[in-house]
Amino acid sequence: MLAATPPMGWNTWNTFGHEIDERIVLENADAMAASGLRAAGYRYIVIDDCWACRERDPETGKIVPDPEKFPRGMKYVSDYVHSKGLKFGMYSCAGMRTCGDYPGSFDHEFLDAATFAEYGCDFLKYDCCNIPAGVSESLLYRRMGLALRASGRGIVFSTANCGHENVQAWARAAGAHMYRCTGDIVDSFWSMKNIALSQKDRLAGTAPGCFNDTDMLTVGMYGRGLVGTTGCTTPEYRTQFSLWCLYSAPLMLGCDLRALSPEMLGLVTNKNLLRINQDEEVRPPMVCRERPTGTNTYSSSICPAASSPSDSSIWTTETR
Repeated sequence: MLAATPPMGWNTWNTFGHEIDERIVLENADAMAASGLRAAGYRYIVIDDCWACRERDPETGKIVPDPEKFPRGMKYVSDYVHSKGLKFGMYSCAGMRTCGDYPGSFDHEFLDAATFAEYGCDFLKYDCCNIPAGVSESLLYRRMGLALRASGRGIVFSTANCGHENVQAWARAAGAHMYRCTGDIVDSFWSMKNIALSQKDRLAGTAPGCFNDTDMLTVGMYGRGLVGTTGCTTPEYRTQFSLWCLYSAPLMLGCDLRALSPEMLGLVTNKNLLRINQDEEVRPPMVCRERPTGTNTYSSSICPAASSPSDSSIWTTETR
């Protein structure tokens, strides 16, 4: 099983967006290997959108890495990441163009999957922009799932279609190992809170081999980078990371690993939280007590009713 427990790693998008290059990727791989993140279970270094040339190679039809950003090519980057004991991930899109207006994989799924396998890719984030009118997203994701399987390389398949077409109902059948049911996160408490609350009724869809992806973490960004916006406080980052662990969500860091503070490093490598997240049985949490809207009392069929002035719910989970 490629993803028996939620994948853990780092993605370029939240901090760097389109301003990515070979140096940024390699230095963050170095940081992951040297800081204790790799030892804690973080494995994937994932390059998001904007890595390619604006058009495919006219002779081969392949997507080509931007030679200014990646002068030694993707195989070099992949080999370097692997040399650090890590896994290498890339990005494409089910539409004709990516969200950043680079070549998408529509009608090129098998060619692109084979290209990613040639690079030594271990993970593919697959987005949903610029889908032709009238075309089923679930069909396109299934097609890429088949292409990845046919590539001959074990590649974790991350479907990032923001919950369209009731994705949780078909993601596993499409070959996905993780699937998004939410819009994009930004580095603010309200964004994190809204995403977390929106998934309370979908947690049972997570199981070994296929996980509900609540999007990449903003922990440690403190307002810096592409999705920095207002930033969060340290307690708010603790809340985010704890919830993502409780939800058995993939843990994909989005901060600059080279600038990760000791306090945030301690948070994202916390053994007790990671033990919950990486539980091999992937048992979803249950709401033990929750205050109904407009009342001052908590009620639950699981736990006794209790009075509380707080708005917060009480959750429970069990790990081995």
